[in-house]
Amino acid sequence: MKISSTEIMEKMVSLCKRRGYIFQSSEIYGGITSCYDYGPLGVELKKNIKEQWWQSMVQFRDDVEGLDAAILMHPRVWEASGHVEGFTDPLVDCKKCKHRFRADQIATPDKCPDCGGELTDIRKFNLMFKTHMGPIEEQASIVYLRPETAQGIYVNFLNVQKAARQKIPFGIAQIGKAFRNEITPGNFTFRTREFEQMEMQFFVKPGTDAEWFQYWKEQRMTWYHKLGITKEKLKFHQHSKEELAHYAAAAFDIEYEFPFGSLELEGIHNLLMIRRKSILSHISSRRRLAWIELC
Repeated sequence: MKISSTEIMEKMVSLCKRRGYIFQSSEIYGGITSCYDYGPLGVELKKNIKEQWWQSMVQFRDDVEGLDAAILMHPRVWEASGHVEGFTDPLVDCKKCKHRFRADQIATPDKCPDCGGELTDIRKFNLMFKTHMGPIEEQASIVYLRPETAQGIYVNFLNVQKAARQKIPFGIAQIGKAFRNEITPGNFTFRTREFEQMEMQFFVKPGTDAEWFQYWKEQRMTWYHKLGITKEKLKFHQHSKEELAHYAAAAFDIEYEFPFGSLELEGIHNLLMIRRKSILSHISSRRRLAWIELC
């Protein structure tokens, strides 16, 4: 008898808890959605993966430097990057069962996938967690928990380049926590509200980006193979014109065949200057850069 993907996931989640890999966060108080605590074996597994990545991306290379940027940053960083205005998902609610969905992930735009009820109009939902810095909660004290680690790399570009005496092409890598207030998290640890990113931005001269993009595609897939991941379960997914962000010249995802489908493990993007134009204008108005993003 064939076991369904749901049953496989239920068995996997149960096994991970029994063996001490991962636990539901705040479980004794009923748990909190999409937040997890890593147990004795889980924390060692996570540490080993991060060390393998760090050695491969930073310690064994002369053209990549490490960084550990703060989680809290000046709010103008997120304004300049477009996150305050544009880091949103389309949100709808069912008027009958009150369930909440991402509008771009349901088959019928006006019908609840759970009960068939009528849905509300689409509204934009910002994914950044907002808090306040200091003793008074006012507009001027607003800060955000970073939704990605890339901005810490961009704002420290000149600091790292000067301190490390690097010349283009070179990269900046970091591993750190990120936070996203997802509308519909799920699939165990695949989509959570608090997670760690391993990210590297590799800066190159315009005109050489296609060559470097191909290089990093090959390097990253080879890294997963060397870890011992089954080759047949890994594949590249090329972003179509509809999927491709307006600031990207090309984008590929490395996907893994999970029990619940083939989904992204890592993104490799060939980015154009326009993406961080606001932030990079603070770096240098005369410096022309292209870069490859691995995250």
